[in-house]
Amino acid sequence: MLNYLYHPTTVTWSIHLVLAFLLSLRVIMKRPATGVALAWLLVINALPIVGELVYLLIGERRISWSRQAGLRQMRSDFAEAIELAGQKGMLTVDWKKNGELARSMGELGWNLVGSPTVHGSNYELLGDTEEILQRIANDIDEAKQSVLMEFYIWNRGGLADEVLAAVIRAQKRGVNCCLLIDALGARPWWKTSQPAELRAAGVELRPALPVGLFRTLIGRTDLRLHRKIVVIDGEVSWTGSMNLVDPRFFKQDSGVGEWVDAMVRLQGSVVSPLAATMIGDWMLEGDDSLAELISRHQLHLTDVGGTADIQVIPSGPGESNDCLLQMILTMINGAREEVVLTTPYLVPDESLLRAIRGASARGVKVRVIVPQKVDSIMTRYASRSYYEDLLSSGVELYLYRDGLLHTKSITVDGRVSMFGTVNFDMRSLWLNYEVALFVYDDGFGEKLRELQQAYLDQSDQVEHDQWSGRSFGNQLLENTLRLVSPLL
Repeated sequence: MLNYLYHPTTVTWSIHLVLAFLLSLRVIMKRPATGVALAWLLVINALPIVGELVYLLIGERRISWSRQAGLRQMRSDFAEAIELAGQKGMLTVDWKKNGELARSMGELGWNLVGSPTVHGSNYELLGDTEEILQRIANDIDEAKQSVLMEFYIWNRGGLADEVLAAVIRAQKRGVNCCLLIDALGARPWWKTSQPAELRAAGVELRPALPVGLFRTLIGRTDLRLHRKIVVIDGEVSWTGSMNLVDPRFFKQDSGVGEWVDAMVRLQGSVVSPLAATMIGDWMLEGDDSLAELISRHQLHLTDVGGTADIQVIPSGPGESNDCLLQMILTMINGAREEVVLTTPYLVPDESLLRAIRGASARGVKVRVIVPQKVDSIMTRYASRSYYEDLLSSGVELYLYRDGLLHTKSITVDGRVSMFGTVNFDMRSLWLNYEVALFVYDDGFGEKLRELQQAYLDQSDQVEHDQWSGRSFGNQLLENTLRLVSPLL
């Protein structure tokens, strides 16, 4: 009997039962979204020991104490800048011109995150990746004081190397250049010679959210900096879906074709909150003070220039709870005529799925555009499990056939737009550090809708009857992976 009690199998199962009970209790008391909770309960109880370890590693939005303290200090530091922006007239927005939906979204972002809508910006929306890279390099070549950049992925080859060369040239002529690149997303790039080339030229280069055993113990290592921001001289900024890669040289063996992206070049008031977002991320990875960075890069509140009203919403653990999701839900629920949505990864939570279906059911024309092929097999099949829900509600679903459509955008009634780095999956909405522009401007809405139409013209519509006839094996695989979709 004693030998049986100490048998490895008995000990293993005893440990599993104790851990499964304690962690299941923790999941219940943490009160995550029901779908997320059920998915974790399934993983914890169905995979002895492994399931518990996975939960301990990535089960909660856990960040280190130092990062929490840094975020609190950052909010305090930027409160003064927001007050000065108000005195300068940057926050004076004509909400009657923009409409009730825009006004309510502006209030929502301000109350949940403390990010105000700024008045007076110019924009240029670009959908040609070669032109984007060349224009960014040109802007860097024009820099006189500072170049601030942060990206999730940097990949060597093609025109991406032209951007790197422009940064080195800028640093050599006395421009202060700071590059913040995600440690995991750009892992292959960090192993190349290019980081050493940048540092040898004097460029300040930091990995964002480094991974390691110690960091695993104090915080999650799969929380990633997914933002894409360029700020030059505090006067010009870029953001959007595109990593610092030339699609002709990036993931050519993945079988999905070239990645298709869009970026927006901005001037005017909106440059300041984008610069603040990047500077905040830089501060969290080092010990620089805000005053020191402002002085070194000669940063300032950008003058009003243009007519667009734009709200910058940064999101991520410790920065916001569900603000980005709430902004998107408010946007879709406020639609009266049309919603067009583009995303490479469509794995929505129940609230987002219901908002999309509800908009269609009340007569709004809803079009969702996703790529025909994506680079993640699990996400590909989990995403397909939602097609039936959308099609049965009258949503028009389109599969983009000319590469991996990576642009993340929403237009509502041609008046309110969302454009940025956020995918419509739970990783982007809850775990990654993202940035989204909510643009309250008819002109921008028209430009973005034209870009979306170009994607529609290169897409095939999914017919409900045809989709319903796919094999049982595919349906089983899709619905099985849907069970863990809240964890993808």
